Amino acid sequence: MANGWARDGAVQDQIEDTVSDAVKSARARLPAGDGADYCDDCGEDIPKGRRKALPGIRTCVGCQSKRDAAMRPAGFNRRGSKDSQLR
Repeated sequence: MANGWARDGAVQDQIEDTVSDAVKSARARLPAGDGADYCDDCGEDIPKGRRKALPGIRTCVGCQSKRDAAMRPAGFNRRGSKDSQLR
């Protein structure tokens, strides 16, 4: 199949790289180390079930939700389209 300058399988390689990057990013955000009984941000008690499910957690559900909402995805554009690179 003719696909311009890209070699055969290049699109699949891009997909695999994107998935791999997302997995690495998610693993890097997992809590590590000693957990806390009280939230580092607001001081509220962290429920025992949450501490058991996520060893090393240091924030309550509400504060973690705020942190997650404020986080912006970082990465780079793997598309070959000139238009997508200019955005």
